[in-house]
Amino acid sequence: MLKYFFKRLLHGIPVLFAVSTITFLIMRVVPGGPFDQEKRLPPEILSNIHAKYHLDQPAITQYLLYLKQLVQGDMGPSYKYIGRDVADIILDTFPVSLTLGLLAMLVVVGIGIPMGVWSAYRQNSLVDRVCMFYATLGISIPSFVLGTLLVWLMSHKLQWLPPALWEGPRYMILPAIALGAPFSGFIARLTRSAVLEVLASDYIRTARAKGLTEFVILFKHTLKNSIFPIISVLGPLTAGLVTGSFVIEFIFSIPGMGSFFITAVTNRDYPLIMGVTLVYAVLIVLANILVDIIYMWLDPRVRM
Repeated sequence: MLKYFFKRLLHGIPVLFAVSTITFLIMRVVPGGPFDQEKRLPPEILSNIHAKYHLDQPAITQYLLYLKQLVQGDMGPSYKYIGRDVADIILDTFPVSLTLGLLAMLVVVGIGIPMGVWSAYRQNSLVDRVCMFYATLGISIPSFVLGTLLVWLMSHKLQWLPPALWEGPRYMILPAIALGAPFSGFIARLTRSAVLEVLASDYIRTARAKGLTEFVILFKHTLKNSIFPIISVLGPLTAGLVTGSFVIEFIFSIPGMGSFFITAVTNRDYPLIMGVTLVYAVLIVLANILVDIIYMWLDPRVRM
């Protein structure tokens, strides 16, 4: 198992190299620079700033310097947050984004999978139609729209929950729901399709003929054999929820990576943009490896 893990980890290195290269090229191609302002700085000051951050050198030289620093574990200084390194910003903000992402994943799994299973079991019934209406609604409404609606309803109208900040468990409820609820609709539809396919199998009819209870058939035989496509999605989705909550963090004023990433994009903070993008790529690679390992654990035939 460990040999397989490290082998897959080595295969992920070219992916990370490609991501860093493409991100670097995109930032250089887009017009404008990190120190372009409405009120332009004097030429001598601007020249000194460019020299300090090596922006006066050719792009290939800048990229090689960045790779050299990255190998040494240094992501460079932030252009926007003077005196702070990118690695320090990520270390401070990643736990917040991780907590929000995991809470959102609890919403996704806790709502999506049970709803999909129940909808498939009660196919074409009122329960099925209600569950699929929720799933379609969740897929159709973006998370930032849902977040705004939740703030308006739960905070301003009903005054049940705080509208923003990150100061305790009560502050985590609305952003976790706003981030996870749309994806729970997608998981519900995926689960329903997978469970329906398994319920139509011959061995399920055989299990019913043997007199097994519907609970055993549904959760021991059906769900176990329909979980593979769900796991395939949940792996990358977890990484996406952890690092892809940029707009939600901005709406709820959460001090996670998302808020810093949006500010970095607005101010062309190249090192911070590349640092957050690289963290996202690492999580995607690890999530895919974890999915493969879970496959091997659930189905020994995968090892062959």
